[in-house]
Amino acid sequence: IPKTLKFAPRYHFIIFGASGFTGRFVLEEVARCAGEAREELRWAAAGRSRARLETALTQAAEALGKPELKTEVDIIVADVDDPESLAEMCKQAVIVLNCVGPYRFYGEPVVKACVENGAHCIDISGEPQFLESMQLNYDSQAAEKGVYVVGSCGFDSIPADMGVLYTRDQFKGTLTAVESFLTASMGPEGGCIHDGTWQSAVYGLADSDKLRSLRKKFSHKPLPVVGTRIKRRCALFYSDEIQQYAVPFMGADPSVVKRTQRFLSEEHQESPVQYGAYAGVGGVSSVMKLLFAGLMFFLLVKFSFGRKLLIKFPEFFSFGFFSKEGPTRKQMEGSSFRFAFYGEGYTEGQDPSQGKPNAKIRTLVQGPEAGYVATPIAMVQAAITILNEPDSLGGVYTPGAAFAKTTLIDRLNKHGIQFSVL
Repeated sequence: IPKTLKFAPRYHFIIFGASGFTGRFVLEEVARCAGEAREELRWAAAGRSRARLETALTQAAEALGKPELKTEVDIIVADVDDPESLAEMCKQAVIVLNCVGPYRFYGEPVVKACVENGAHCIDISGEPQFLESMQLNYDSQAAEKGVYVVGSCGFDSIPADMGVLYTRDQFKGTLTAVESFLTASMGPEGGCIHDGTWQSAVYGLADSDKLRSLRKKFSHKPLPVVGTRIKRRCALFYSDEIQQYAVPFMGADPSVVKRTQRFLSEEHQESPVQYGAYAGVGGVSSVMKLLFAGLMFFLLVKFSFGRKLLIKFPEFFSFGFFSKEGPTRKQMEGSSFRFAFYGEGYTEGQDPSQGKPNAKIRTLVQGPEAGYVATPIAMVQAAITILNEPDSLGGVYTPGAAFAKTTLIDRLNKHGIQFSVL
């Protein structure tokens, strides 16, 4: 724990938003992993409504067969609209696990309260505008306080960001470029994603101009290109790698990976890796649905009235892929994800400035259902890593920047998110 904390916080972890859809699964994962910290893990559930938090703890107790959760886990009432309640919460925590989204609306007050009151903060945001604005506005203050603020610690974007670093570390030589291909599988029950993610996408796309102007404020120099420049693929193409049609991945992964590579290049003089991210969409019928849904989405998202329609009817406009209810536990049990990474570079002794890359590598990151099984695993293991492997440095980081030199990948391997070389 950073030396700047002049008191012993009452709790190692506070899960903020523990009664929300994703927060409930994070709560269960913390309860499962409570024995993995170096000392007995003290944790609490926080949110706006005591009654809803009590219900969440009761449901977790039943799901895990741990009746003691109903009586042994403390409840903290805190609200993003009440800065004093957030400050009081953060004073009691070593790490706040923030599950309250969309983060563009509710994230900054939590980051501000954590930094001002000496608590580390991790979130599961997939919203580049929020993530990058937190870096711009709070990095120097967090560094002064010795506080870690680590965004995108869920499925967005730990598998991609740590997957690129894993591929680099397994490559014997200088890795110069990586492409990732994401595929998701569902069982007989099907599957869907809770509409909180849909809302983030709607508002994120509507605000894309603001993201561009935000990035100009960093005054970044272009990252040096080592080796052959990576080729950008079409908006829709047939991928020989995954034997199905694919599209550029629309989530936060490319933004997060690039920020990690910039950090490692500028702060540690490591050779930056170029990155392209793609997602499999399936066969021709899936492509037709995607084209129709994508056209509707892009037309409607530009207008206030259209955004209201998209938010009100997520199932209709996404062909059932997003829903207000979210997936059932049975649907989650039958779902999984695979990230295939295809890397190229130069073997040891070869000069990357001379000629084309002469070596390739394939790695895989795979795991359970992405949104509500893998995300809580990733978030909780990130929190345990910060707790068990403290560092006096602070700042606003990506997962790769924060965890490159830690045991996070080993921890994830033990909890069902598997990293391997093919």
